Amino acid sequence: MDTISRENNNSYLPIAGVILGGLALLIAVVVVVKLQGANKKLDTLTESVAKIDTVETMARNAQAIAEQAKSSGDRANTMINKVANDTSTAFQDVANTIGTIRADVAKIQSPPPKAAGAPGGPKGPAAEKVPAVAGPDEYIVKSKDTGSTIAKAHNVSLADLMAVNPGLNWTKMKVGDKVKLPAKK
Repeated sequence: MDTISRENNNSYLPIAGVILGGLALLIAVVVVVKLQGANKKLDTLTESVAKIDTVETMARNAQAIAEQAKSSGDRANTMINKVANDTSTAFQDVANTIGTIRADVAKIQSPPPKAAGAPGGPKGPAAEKVPAVAGPDEYIVKSKDTGSTIAKAHNVSLADLMAVNPGLNWTKMKVGDKVKLPAKK
């Protein structure tokens, strides 16, 4: 019986080997298919990572550009403020110069005073006109003052104001300068 049972055992062995081989082959095919799917997912993830790296690089570049723009904007604001201050100063100088020119024009336009009692001279109140004399009052120059604004504020003529302040440079008045006011008539 030993022979018979050995022979019967041997006949199942090749069949079991074929079944196991087929099963191993089937498992190998399934594994290969799964690996191909995993490779496709891995390729997709690799592309996504590359896109993320590109986006990160773009964000860093944008941040650097924004910082440069902010720095340029700060410099531009500084320059604009300087130009505004220089323009304001220039306009103030022009206003002072215009005031002086107006005073000079007023001097030119006013007739020269005639001596009282001169033949053909004016008679009456006009004959009593005397040159302007400094009064006891002084005015302290403030910001944006000109000769004409000071004269108008104190109800005196610009010519009289200039006459009692012969040494004053009307285009270069500074805040705090003292201006003599003509005596009231």
